[in-house]
Amino acid sequence: MHLSRADLFQNELIVEVMDSANDGINIVDKEGFILYVNKVSADYANSTKVYMAGKHISEFYEEAVLLQVLQSQKPVLDQKIHYIGNKKYVVNSYPLFKSGEFVGAYSIFKDIRDIEDLNKRISFLELHLELNKSNENILEIIGNTGSLEHVLIKAKRTVGSLGGPRHSIITGQSGTGKTMLANLIFDYAKQIGVISPEAPLVEVNCAQFTNPDIAAVEIFGSEVGAYTGSKEKRGLFEQANGGILFLDEAHALDHYQNLLLKVIESGKIRRIGGVKEFRVDVIIIAASTRDLKTELLPELYQRLAQYEIYVPSLDERSYEEKSLLLKHFIKNYEKAVEKIHNIKYFVYFSSEAVQLLLKAKYPRNIRQFRDIINFSIDAAAPLIDDIKGRAQINTYVEVQHIPFEILEEQAPFRADEINEVKNVIEGDLEIYIGQLHAEGLGPRRISRVLKEKGYEIEYYQVAYFLKKKQKL
Repeated sequence: MHLSRADLFQNELIVEVMDSANDGINIVDKEGFILYVNKVSADYANSTKVYMAGKHISEFYEEAVLLQVLQSQKPVLDQKIHYIGNKKYVVNSYPLFKSGEFVGAYSIFKDIRDIEDLNKRISFLELHLELNKSNENILEIIGNTGSLEHVLIKAKRTVGSLGGPRHSIITGQSGTGKTMLANLIFDYAKQIGVISPEAPLVEVNCAQFTNPDIAAVEIFGSEVGAYTGSKEKRGLFEQANGGILFLDEAHALDHYQNLLLKVIESGKIRRIGGVKEFRVDVIIIAASTRDLKTELLPELYQRLAQYEIYVPSLDERSYEEKSLLLKHFIKNYEKAVEKIHNIKYFVYFSSEAVQLLLKAKYPRNIRQFRDIINFSIDAAAPLIDDIKGRAQINTYVEVQHIPFEILEEQAPFRADEINEVKNVIEGDLEIYIGQLHAEGLGPRRISRVLKEKGYEIEYYQVAYFLKKKQKL
């Protein structure tokens, strides 16, 4: 008995359904000649349905699982991944019987490249979420005997003084660790029993709202009818009852500062649009990148600034503290890779790369410093595809792996200056550096060669030039 194309096409509706399927479908007779392929399969083989019809399956799928089924007359399910060029698919194949007689086979396959790409993206996101979350308070770990010693003592006094906990203000540039300091105060308050172990820390960035009215509703809550479409809503003050409310960028409260002052003075909260008052016991920490003495009402500032704590910028931190931060972020990266990919991971920075990172300027402070370190390791690290089956990975970070903008800020050696230096060893300096790099020399060795020739050009200047050439 033989299965023909006519048998398959008796029901045109079924054929239409198979053509609209997302998976590839192949049907062959018992000799392996194609009776039907859908459009997905034809596209996958870089061919057409008409051209493939009647030809042997092996012309298009050299290692077709269908060939195994034709020999064994048994299904082959998810046996292995198959390739056509750089395309990757997983296939299930089944025998076909008509009136009990074996007449052919069919297969259904799925392209798994999108799945693999998605898995890679998920792994990447998992890694960077792991890198960006605060498992430890680095303000307490690094600088507690240096530039932050008095900051940390003062922070603990806000909740640990014998006279009882006080409200406080934290100021400093963006990215210096104001939120970390608020978390440290919260943890210390629980540790010494000022608040209960279950007490909440509620954080809100007042500047995230489009206008102060929205911020007020979030912070103080609202009652039905307070504004068009308003509902009964518990504000953050009520949610923070018994704990700490951290108001970041508190200057954005604008004309609702009076409400905040009233809560501090009375210990009671009234929702927006409401008449009922709720008693609350909340320690307030206000923070801002601005000078709150000029931004807040004098009375409110006086009540909040019982302790005012300034967090120094990264530029104000010592070289030794920056070095400890660098090691901390490197270790975090290693731990994150080990957690996500289950391999031993070690990162090493060249001395030149370390010097460049530690001497650079970071306008966005610790957050930017961390991100630059992570980016540099990313640039030097292998791809996910390259680590399969490996138990340990070592990554070496050189100057050329540091993001271009850092080199841009640090290198006084600009392209226009390069073009002014001519006639060095049978050509200008630009060509000569390019030749040395083509011979396999890195920035440090190139700088050494140039200094031997009498040119005081530092390694980071060479790295800047090479990196800029790559960008062009």
